[in-house]
Amino acid sequence: MNRVEFSLADKAVSIFFNQQQVVQLFVEQQAITFEEQHNGIFATIDGQALAVNTEQLPQGLLGIAVNGAELQWLEVSTETPKEKRSLFGLAALGLKLFKSVKVVKAALAGASVAGYAWLFSWQFALMLVACLVVHEYGHVRAMRYFGIKTKGIYLIPFVGGLAVSDDKITTRWQDVVISLMGPAFGLITSVLGVVLYYATEMEIFAGVAVLSALLNLFNLLPILPLDGGHVLKSISFSMRSWVGLLACMAGVLFGLWISYTFGLILLVIFILIGSFEILIEWRGRNYSHLLPLDRYGQVVSAIMYIVVITGHVAVMMHFADSENPILSLPMKILSS
Repeated sequence: MNRVEFSLADKAVSIFFNQQQVVQLFVEQQAITFEEQHNGIFATIDGQALAVNTEQLPQGLLGIAVNGAELQWLEVSTETPKEKRSLFGLAALGLKLFKSVKVVKAALAGASVAGYAWLFSWQFALMLVACLVVHEYGHVRAMRYFGIKTKGIYLIPFVGGLAVSDDKITTRWQDVVISLMGPAFGLITSVLGVVLYYATEMEIFAGVAVLSALLNLFNLLPILPLDGGHVLKSISFSMRSWVGLLACMAGVLFGLWISYTFGLILLVIFILIGSFEILIEWRGRNYSHLLPLDRYGQVVSAIMYIVVITGHVAVMMHFADSENPILSLPMKILSS
């Protein structure tokens, strides 16, 4: 689209046109209506009659007449200006797309499915991602229950998932409930998988049940930054004594033993991050903004933790004697 500008009645007039006709008419940057005629347009501007003739527009001429005067032909360009595309503009567009939350989530989810499918199979990849999404959705639901704004779920390839919040928690009880709701939703998935397995006799559902139980049981290890570590930390640090710190450090040692036994190098990185979190929070324990658990809250939190663990172990034990080596494998790992 092209434009020509001139002054009429001490006001700036802009005419936008293409190769055949006038498209828009602006006066002082305000669009005004006009009457289309067989050879152009007609409009009234502050009592002044403006006629625009487009008969010779294909030849690059635009006729303009005011108050019935003789047409004045202006040479205009009818070529559509080419958009300037630079590397900077493309980079800016790419940055905007990258900043789009939905694009990031979709890209991470796609990468997760592709990565797990490359390592195992697409069936396993879909089951694993489904279990991760349900687990993280449990965290999100708990956050929303406490009125905490969330950014949603992010799947991280070869690591797992992450439920991101906009606000900080204010009590240890919130930390316990939010941490346990992920494995609790995972337990619902496991139980549902068992029910569907017996209803359909399809081993794919048994696989979902066992996989969900194994993943969530791993997440319940008393190691930061895993969910079980958050529960242990909230209970321990509510004691406001060296007992709490020793309990958390015992969890760290237990995690290192697990890492060494099963060769989980990535877990070692998690443990190091969690250890720093424990030390930093211990140093600032007397100034923490988090409302601690009372003795009743500590007991209830511990019971909830044990109940969720027991549920996942029960699902794994249910398939311990299965002839399918995949279904019996998690219990063999646990019993070792």
